[in-house]
Amino acid sequence: MDTQNLSAPACAQPPNPRGVTHVNIKHTTRFTIVGNHLTQHRRLSLTAIGLACHIQSLPSGARVDIKTLTDRFSEGETRIAAALRELETHGYLTRARVRLPSGRIVTHTVSYNQPLTSETARPEPIPDRSPQPPAAPPQPPQDTPPPQPAEPEPQPQPETESAPDTEAKPGPDPTRGTTTAKPPLPEPETPDLDRHRIATTLLAALHHHDHRLLLSERDVRRLAPAVAAWLERGAHTEAVRHALTSNLP
Repeated sequence: MDTQNLSAPACAQPPNPRGVTHVNIKHTTRFTIVGNHLTQHRRLSLTAIGLACHIQSLPSGARVDIKTLTDRFSEGETRIAAALRELETHGYLTRARVRLPSGRIVTHTVSYNQPLTSETARPEPIPDRSPQPPAAPPQPPQDTPPPQPAEPEPQPQPETESAPDTEAKPGPDPTRGTTTAKPPLPEPETPDLDRHRIATTLLAALHHHDHRLLLSERDVRRLAPAVAAWLERGAHTEAVRHALTSNLP
């Protein structure tokens, strides 16, 4: 009875898994495709990654301002604002101030499922058959002095005894040059808020393609109507972006 049977099989050991185990069930409704470049980003905080996934799952037109996000989540305004700045820095988000036709200023947010800094987000060269925006009229050289007005010839004045003496008014100064006014920027014929938002977003994101094109909020508001006029005339957004970013000095 005390003889050990060495041929008996060893007892099965209980499984001891390490790491995560995935149980994946295929989604058929209510799902959002998010890239691993975002969910496994090395430089984004966990708050920024989660906020980007939440924003990408929202429908177009949903409010994603700091107050709305603070009411939705337990994080405070400071952490929400910092996470939005992280997403802007890494190309997952752009925000631009837009003035509505009523005069009210709102913030227009654009979310990108591919970061603008990656090669996949860079625009492809536009073929020649694409509609091009109208060329701006040539500007006069800055170093050329403006033309001087010709000195008017003095006209003889009739002498009248009853006319009282009046003080002579100074004539035009021939030494002063005339200022050549710059041609006005094109304006859209019909105001369109969606077209104005597209133009504003396009201008605000130009620095992602060329760091020299970092426009201020004032410049974006000034140039947005001209870009909206190009879009109104049938120019594609990629054609406008290509015209603004190519062949720069």
